Amino acid sequence: MKEFISILLIGIALSMDTFSLSLGVGMFGVTNKKSLQLAIIVGLMHFVMPHLGMILGSKLIEIFEIKYDILLGFILIIIALQMIIDVIRHEEEKFNLSLLGCLFFAFGVSLDSFSLGLGLKAITSNIYLAMSVFALCSFLFTYAGVVVGKFANKLLGIYANIIGAIILFIIGLCHLI
Repeated sequence: MKEFISILLIGIALSMDTFSLSLGVGMFGVTNKKSLQLAIIVGLMHFVMPHLGMILGSKLIEIFEIKYDILLGFILIIIALQMIIDVIRHEEEKFNLSLLGCLFFAFGVSLDSFSLGLGLKAITSNIYLAMSVFALCSFLFTYAGVVVGKFANKLLGIYANIIGAIILFIIGLCHLI
């Protein structure tokens, strides 16, 4: 039971960034279908990425000296800039989150779970339970973030769009620093 609680708390912690970023995405009037699609893709990535981290992580870090935060920062800034461009073009009602966009978003918010995969065996012997909990938490947090973001958009209109883009941009900069 203690091990499960630890896994659950790690899953919640891994999902906090996706919640805050999903708030920004939800402010752009994403359709229910796209909201669900994004949540499913993020959930799947949070299942797959720790496994990949276990398998490939140590080799990649050794060979390329990858810095996950910098990559995530660039992805978030690109998403934020696209959101700002959409506001300037008066496309604030719909944020066109394509399948490729969903994959980039999911990849960006799942990088931390990839790095967690490096030490996952030290946390638990039940790897598949851990990955399932991570996936479920990130799915729920992503969907909840988009829904709350939609509600904020109805209350605040275009200002919510700008706030969402600024939040993504700031979080992206924080990952670069």
